[in-house]
Amino acid sequence: MTEHEPAEPDAAPAPARRRVSRRTLIVGGAAAAVAVGVGVPAASFAGVLPGRSTLYRLLGLDGPAGTVPAVATGPLVQGSFRSAARLGAACGWAVSYPPGHGPGDRLPVAIALHGYSNSHRTAFGPRAHGLDAFLAQYTARGGRPYAIASVDGGNGYWHPRRSGEDSAAMLVDEFLPLLARHGLVTGRVGLLGWSMGGYGALRLAGELGAGRVAAVAAASPALWHTFAQSANGAFDDAADFARNTVFGRQGRLDGVAVRVDCGTGDGFCANDRDYVSGFATAPSGGFEAGGHNNAYWLRMNPQHVAFVGRALAA
Repeated sequence: MTEHEPAEPDAAPAPARRRVSRRTLIVGGAAAAVAVGVGVPAASFAGVLPGRSTLYRLLGLDGPAGTVPAVATGPLVQGSFRSAARLGAACGWAVSYPPGHGPGDRLPVAIALHGYSNSHRTAFGPRAHGLDAFLAQYTARGGRPYAIASVDGGNGYWHPRRSGEDSAAMLVDEFLPLLARHGLVTGRVGLLGWSMGGYGALRLAGELGAGRVAAVAAASPALWHTFAQSANGAFDDAADFARNTVFGRQGRLDGVAVRVDCGTGDGFCANDRDYVSGFATAPSGGFEAGGHNNAYWLRMNPQHVAFVGRALAA
């Protein structure tokens, strides 16, 4: 499934009440007018996905849509395994190699953590995130070759759950050893992710630290300040949220190259800005026109692929 629009559990809360500028009133009024014209409730513009992203796109505030480059890609190797950490679930996986490389080559590897309702397939291909094409483009321009891998993590938000399922443990204890058996260098990896996977990548990078993670690049990470704000199913309860929030734990990423990007038309933008402001040294990335959709993520992907590649080559 291609994540052109976010699934409901990734919806962000409405922002807190604040002083409204004249420009905001103008844009908000225009949004309300568009909302009426297209049959979308005006209230959905108030920071709630996917309505806010849809209206930003209709207003032309999303910025240009990214595209997957028309380049020859390298081999894409796929398989599946039964995961004990995911309570016996069948986990499909794929590894994209840059052109001229393939299984058995001793390449560094980055893991792409997918978003809610996505799968390992969403990372690759021209109708999805196209990471295989962006990787081929990066190496063709002189970047050091590396592989990008993806695996099915389910919808558990990439952290341990009350049920006993733990997609993060699956990734570290089962998937990384599988990649090592295929010849990839897994001692120190890169992490990529979008939406739910952006949160998961940041959390996992903090858990593993600089000794295991060279870089993390998160696009539109699904972040909340409190359990009460979070989407249904993202956390088991307030204690689970407290154990797994990335707020207040930015210092765990010391020594890891960090990049965070979010579109200004994304309902997560305010929370993501707050998260970025919590670093002693500002991470790479930034905030520009864009929504919580594939059009924005495709625009960010070449930068994220290059960012992680440079860190893995260092």
